[in-house]
Amino acid sequence: MEQLALQEWSRYTPQQRFQRYAWFALATLVVAWALASVNIVWAWVWDAPNQMGDLFGRMVPPDPANLDQILSALLETVNLATIATALAVVLALPVAYIAAQNTTPNAVTLWIGRFILVSSRSVNTIIWALLFVAIFGPGVVAGIVAIMFRSIGFLGKLLGEAIEEIDPRPVEALQACGASHFKVVLYAIVPQVMPTFFAVSILRWDINLRESTVLGLVGAGGIGVILQGAIDTFNWQEVSTVLIAIIVLVVTGEVVSSYLRRRIL
Repeated sequence: MEQLALQEWSRYTPQQRFQRYAWFALATLVVAWALASVNIVWAWVWDAPNQMGDLFGRMVPPDPANLDQILSALLETVNLATIATALAVVLALPVAYIAAQNTTPNAVTLWIGRFILVSSRSVNTIIWALLFVAIFGPGVVAGIVAIMFRSIGFLGKLLGEAIEEIDPRPVEALQACGASHFKVVLYAIVPQVMPTFFAVSILRWDINLRESTVLGLVGAGGIGVILQGAIDTFNWQEVSTVLIAIIVLVVTGEVVSSYLRRRIL
């Protein structure tokens, strides 16, 4: 009786293995080229653990001497994020409406809406803050406008996609009954996008709360102003207090946003 030759099972064919190795080699070359093209002082990199240990040693123990000012700045940060989010929601609704293909009046308004969404999301919040600090001067107003401009693109993009994914049958039914355009939007479109509206609004508020903690580094108000002042004066114990306060604020914001999503959605 002839014995059948056993074939060794292999997950990849020789050609597939060659392609995987080739892609790995290409990725290695790209990373090596990137490292060679940037100016890295490796002596500072190797010494970083010692510097970090020294810096953390200076931060301990935290100094609560200016705790009242820190808490006041935290409240300002929350108000900054909340006001900016509310304004962004109001402004993002018409942008989302004209950026959705199934509700925009014509191709011109479609591309205007898309341009607003892309330009808003293309510029980082810090860059917007630097621009508006130059316009409005240092303070909370610059921070509110910066976060608002950044949030319009985020909210408008997600809301516009939600509008494009609605069920067209309620819209067609109301149009067949002779309902006005306003009533079609109010009774056929709004109920379908309302869950997405609340979800992305809460999510954006949570994101804005995090972003507003660093706007003070460029003079746009919030807790970042105190943090920058403590860093400039080498008051590392106060820096640790501010960092702890920021962590508590971010965690609290996450808990609140999760609670709101559960209650509303």
